[in-house]
Amino acid sequence: MYRDRIKELKRVRAGELKPSPFNWRRHPEHQKDALRSVLDEVGYADAILVREVSEGYEIVDGHLRSSLDEEQMVPVLVVDLDDDEAKAVLVTHDPIGALAETNTQQLNALLGDITFDSDAINEMLAAVLRQSDRTADEREAATEFPSFDDDIKTDYRCPSCHYEWSGAAK
Repeated sequence: MYRDRIKELKRVRAGELKPSPFNWRRHPEHQKDALRSVLDEVGYADAILVREVSEGYEIVDGHLRSSLDEEQMVPVLVVDLDDDEAKAVLVTHDPIGALAETNTQQLNALLGDITFDSDAINEMLAAVLRQSDRTADEREAATEFPSFDDDIKTDYRCPSCHYEWSGAAK
C-alpha cells in the first residue's frame, strides 16, 4: 500500500507561495507563453504541489504556474513531506512524466479533434510531434542491424547499448 501524503486541497494567493530553494527547473519565455495560453483557453486543471514550512507554503511542483500572476488565487495540494521527501519529489516528479512514450497515432487523432488559437500552444504541440517522430525512428533503428559483405572491415556499434568494438564482418 502506498501512503497518501495529500493533506488538503485549498486555494491560496500565488504571491504567498514560496519557491523551493532547491528548484532546478528554469522556464524559458516560450514555455511561459504556452502556459499562459493554455490557462487563457482552458483555465486551471491541475493544482500546485506545496508543503507547509515555517514561512507558509513552499512549492514542490508548480513554480511556473505560481509565478504568472501573484494576485491569482491558485489551487494547491498541501502535502505532508519533510525536507528530504520534498527534494525527492522535486527531482523526480517531472522526469517520471517525461519517461512516458508517445502513441503518435493517438496523438495525431487527438490533435485532429481540437484547435488552439495560440501560436505558443501550436508551436509546442508541433515540437511534441517532432520529438515523437524522432523517438519512434530511434526505437525502430534500434531493432535494425545493418548487413555487411563478408570482406568489409568495419567498426561495430550496438544500436541498443552503443557498445563499440572492431573487427571483420562475418
